[in-house]
Amino acid sequence: MSTPSVRWVVGVDSGGSGLRVALADAAGSEAPEVVEGRTPVRTGPAGIDAHHLLELVLPMVRALFVRAGREVPGSDPDAAVTAVAVGAAGMATLGGQLRAELPGALAAALGVRRLALAADAVTAYAGALGQRPGAVVAAGTGVIALGTDLSGWRRADGWGHLLGDCGSGAWIGRAGLEAAMRAHDGRRGGSTALLSAAESVWGPVTGLPGQLYPRTDRPAVLASFAPHVARCAVEGDPVAVDVLARAARHLVEAAAAVCPPVRQGSARQGREDGGVDVALTGGLFAMGDPLVVPLRERLAAELPSARLVPAAGDPLAGAVSIAVALADGSLRLPADPALLHVPPVV
Repeated sequence: MSTPSVRWVVGVDSGGSGLRVALADAAGSEAPEVVEGRTPVRTGPAGIDAHHLLELVLPMVRALFVRAGREVPGSDPDAAVTAVAVGAAGMATLGGQLRAELPGALAAALGVRRLALAADAVTAYAGALGQRPGAVVAAGTGVIALGTDLSGWRRADGWGHLLGDCGSGAWIGRAGLEAAMRAHDGRRGGSTALLSAAESVWGPVTGLPGQLYPRTDRPAVLASFAPHVARCAVEGDPVAVDVLARAARHLVEAAAAVCPPVRQGSARQGREDGGVDVALTGGLFAMGDPLVVPLRERLAAELPSARLVPAAGDPLAGAVSIAVALADGSLRLPADPALLHVPPVV
């Protein structure tokens, strides 16, 4: 049974592929318990569906209490959850219903006293760098960069595969397929290696438009070709090498746009040496050297004050860290109506 000294916090990571929920004690004396669900939260005319999120999250939280051998919230006042941090894709533009309804609903269901609603880029930032100034580039199918000097946020890209997401998995995949189509047509800039890779996946490329354009998951389909571009680059295809070099340039441009201005000796705005920490997070960087090496080179050339540091954790770890900071009153990341909403204590 839980004791009055234990303060429970919950972190939620909500994305297009489902939910991950973590239960931790605010003191960090035990490793968080984590459960995953494959059902994504619905989005409707009113934005992210708050009722559906609750339908999914509450049973997961209760299951985590059971798994941890603790009393379920509602059956023991000492099992109340002190703080919850929800990180969700689309929160910045589609989170109105969550902001309006979750504080009261979570207070009633779990005894929550403090709540933070964050864009997934913010939880990615918190997971990667914690609560210190810097910049994070989060890249997978799409890409968004976020930076802060702890007084406000700077954001770059994250505009989707039609308007942006430059350097992302979808961008790399599309550029690789364009090179394949150029090779098929006999146009300059084509790559027979990428043409062969595309045909190994989809068959004759003349049928590719019919396979791709009707799909509603086009960004993910495009991104699925990015590893093939990386493989062709490793094998020495110059067009694939150029695609990844251009992707690296786009990613560095996004990082440069959000890096906080730093002054020598300013601990608030950067490191004491006047530099700034930059972290990379997300599945795109799993392709390794073909992308990361040109990215490091361009970062060193364009942002000599930046230091590339490893991401400490993922977005779920970031959500937990925000919840812990809420519980003990140490949250330093700046509040923002769209990116990090912290309503009054319920």
